[in-house]
Amino acid sequence: MFQTFTETARPEQGPPRLRLLQTWLKDNQIAATLIPRADIHQGEYVAPGDERLAWLTGFTGSAGFCIATQDGAGVFVDGRYTEQVRAQVDLAHFTPVDWPATKPATWLKAALPEGGIIDYDTRLPNTTQVEKQRTGLPESFIQDPREPPIDTLWDNRPAPPVGQIRVQPDALSGESHASKRARLAKTLTEAGHDGALITLPDAIAWLVNIRGSDIPRNPIPHAFALLHADAQVTLFVVDRKLDDAVRAHLGNEVSIAPYDAVFEAAETFKGTLRLDKSSAPVAFAEARKAAGHDVAWDEDPCLMPKACKNEAEIAATRAAHLRDAVAMCEFLAWFDTERPETTTEIDIVRKLEECRQAGGDLGGDLIDISFDTIAGSGPHGALPHYRVTEATNRQLLEGELLVLDSGGQYEDGTTDITRTLPIGTPGDDETAAFTRVLQGMIAISRLRWPKGMAGRDLDALARYPLWLADQDYAHGTGHGVGVALCVHEGPQRLSKISEVPFEPGMIVSNEPGYYRQGAFGIRIENIVVVTEAAPLEGGDVTGKLCFETLNFVPIDRRLIVTSMLSNGERDWLNDYHTQCREKLASLLSDTGGMWLHRATAPI
Repeated sequence: MFQTFTETARPEQGPPRLRLLQTWLKDNQIAATLIPRADIHQGEYVAPGDERLAWLTGFTGSAGFCIATQDGAGVFVDGRYTEQVRAQVDLAHFTPVDWPATKPATWLKAALPEGGIIDYDTRLPNTTQVEKQRTGLPESFIQDPREPPIDTLWDNRPAPPVGQIRVQPDALSGESHASKRARLAKTLTEAGHDGALITLPDAIAWLVNIRGSDIPRNPIPHAFALLHADAQVTLFVVDRKLDDAVRAHLGNEVSIAPYDAVFEAAETFKGTLRLDKSSAPVAFAEARKAAGHDVAWDEDPCLMPKACKNEAEIAATRAAHLRDAVAMCEFLAWFDTERPETTTEIDIVRKLEECRQAGGDLGGDLIDISFDTIAGSGPHGALPHYRVTEATNRQLLEGELLVLDSGGQYEDGTTDITRTLPIGTPGDDETAAFTRVLQGMIAISRLRWPKGMAGRDLDALARYPLWLADQDYAHGTGHGVGVALCVHEGPQRLSKISEVPFEPGMIVSNEPGYYRQGAFGIRIENIVVVTEAAPLEGGDVTGKLCFETLNFVPIDRRLIVTSMLSNGERDWLNDYHTQCREKLASLLSDTGGMWLHRATAPI
């Protein structure tokens, strides 16, 4: 099993740890300190030794931060974690804060009316985050970054990971790392930059065609890279992560330096050094400034090239999703025909992982799951990022819904899919809400739009059917997805706040939902890739884009109120199910094949 079910949140440990921190604040005459949910690489998922936010507060969500004062502490989370944070922290000592509705400056001015020194670890937040958090603070608040207290207070802190690095074949990457380095170095030269410091591990993995194992579920290495304008790269990495095959793959134009040498390299680099405000920790800019060197603020040169997948990467992703669809359909066949009445959420997670590990005749063994499977039944389905543990595990009950969000990490691709399943006969509220969510998902799937539009321009279309019923969901409609990399990838998103225009080759999820607290949740998710839209006869707008769907797993028809669907929506669903049947029928077991035939019957 890749997934475990141990409860990692320890609310009872928060208060004594907070007292230690508050004593440190008083002893050092610091009014407040910032504890982000981030590591020096700015990753969404962090190693155990970087779980500072969870260590202090008990909150284990993948986004958020804490501001601790000498006599209080606020835990800032968005709508995805409203319920989770209240269950995981000691509410007598930690106050959940609705973020970004409440800005840090607003909270600080209320908590510290007289102002004071605000401490933060410059290795953790990036410049954009610090600038936003400073906005609105009066002069009475002094920023005083220094060595962080958490690392000194944390007894038995886990050691940094030293996972092995492997080569990602050029056949799957679609381009050699020599070609990538030359292509990106040209952009540096054109911008007048002598080098770029790259801090995001997935960007480094993409650039030099490697994969790592430092973070569970994410095949990335903890490393830094300095891309020079002559196309050479200095890779800052723990030496023992590299074997002879990886060294041979990297070649003479990628030099290896000690991991910790990156700060000295940033400080002493001669020439114009590019840093990305949104991903480079403040510490690197501070090191340059202290040495009297300027910083060229510009986006990570890997960002857009990595986001726009080439033909080989898209083909590999299609293959991974087809393999994953076989596993999902075998699981769904079991769920409908063999599932015991006493099945629990943990049983669901184990069975689905078993189906993914079975592989079949398509090759591409499962390397890992792409995130901890979300298997939320009944009221747990209303928690968008629910993680079942031995403490929360519950039996599936008649009349409930099960939200099942999961994915796999294969050598050739990263998969992600969500299906909502009925346990017995669902209620009218559930089926009506499910149908609205489905209508939103279909709207995005069918969409054609002019080039230049971003996620913020499209997101509302997925919400429109829900809005008509005064319903909504508190997360974005879709996130970027990597290719045999992180399941959450930027910069593209289907979101109200995303300003990055969609371009061909970008992969994104399409996952509207609906959540009724304490009752049920619904989410339907497919992964789509942006493609050029073929012109329509009689049309006069050229240069349009559309989405190609990559997942082919039936959507449960028992939850659909067919009378609510338009003819176009019905046609899309029937065509989608026809494609599922055509692609999968010959790849499934007899039981799976019979289930697929029933599940894809036209409506």
